[in-house]
Parts: sequence; structure tokens; C-alpha cells
Amino acid sequence: MLEAIKEAEKAIDLGECPIGCVIVKDGRIFVRAHNLRLTRGNAIAHAEVIAIDKACRKLGDWRLEDMDMYVTLEPCTMCSGAIIQSRIRKVYFGAYEPKSGAVVSCNDIFDVSHGHNHKVEFEGGILEKQCSQMMLDFFRAIRKRDAGKKRRDQ
Repeated sequence: MLEAIKEAEKAIDLGECPIGCVIVKDGRIFVRAHNLRLTRGNAIAHAEVIAIDKACRKLGDWRLEDMDMYVTLEPCTMCSGAIIQSRIRKVYFGAYEPKSGAVVSCNDIFDVSHGHNHKVEFEGGILEKQCSQMMLDFFRAIRKRDAGKKRRDQ
């Protein structure tokens, strides 16, 4: 998870939401990614989707069955779907996402009773405080910046 946090810090440096992700194969980091939605102007440029794309390209296959994902925030519905489709074995996430988390917070998309043909194991709350604090600090800075702009505009 510490390596995923390093990726999240790269996102912060770009002004992106601090979400970082690594995919691990055989106990070694296979690929790294961080959010790039603003940079790319693309709604699907989430850290998890970018990491899955990189891993598939590097492996030369869409099946990532023997790989695990570490991500700093509970995946959303889109990312959870991509995780299922790519056959990731297990997801470890840091902070829970009460507004859009699709693993346990708002949905339980990895539950195979929903009709999915692949069971993704998961574990949440890994370095949760550190991952949550990055998000809180990031959005606090944005609110402070925006409040300063409003005062100057008045």
C-alpha cells in the first residue's frame, strides 16, 4: 500500500485527486498508476483503470488472474467492474469511500450473487488513516483555494 500511496502523491503533484494504485504479480510490483482525469480530460482515467490497461498491455492478455491490486481508495462502480472483467484475484484498498465506493460502502459489487462469473477477494482499511488524510487534505486545500478566489472576485 505504501507504493500506492507514492502514486497518489504523484497525482497530488499534478493537481489530481490523490488516488494511487499498484498491481502486484508474484510478490512484485507489475505496474503503477495514479489518477489522471484532469490531466487527460477523460472521465475513465481512474488509477485502477489505467493500471489494468497497463498490466494487460504488458502481459499481452486481458486476464490478470494471478495478480492483486493495491489502491488507496475503495474502487467505484466503474473500476470495480473493470477489476471483475480483468479477473484480478484480490483488491486491497485504503480508505473507504462513503459516496461512491462500490466494494462495501455503497454497493457490494464483488458479491458473486449479483451474477458475476469471477469472485474478487478484497480487504479494506489498509493504512486507512494515511489514505483518508491525503483525501481530506486535498479537498480542504481545494475549498480554501476556491474560497480565496471568491473573496478576490467580490
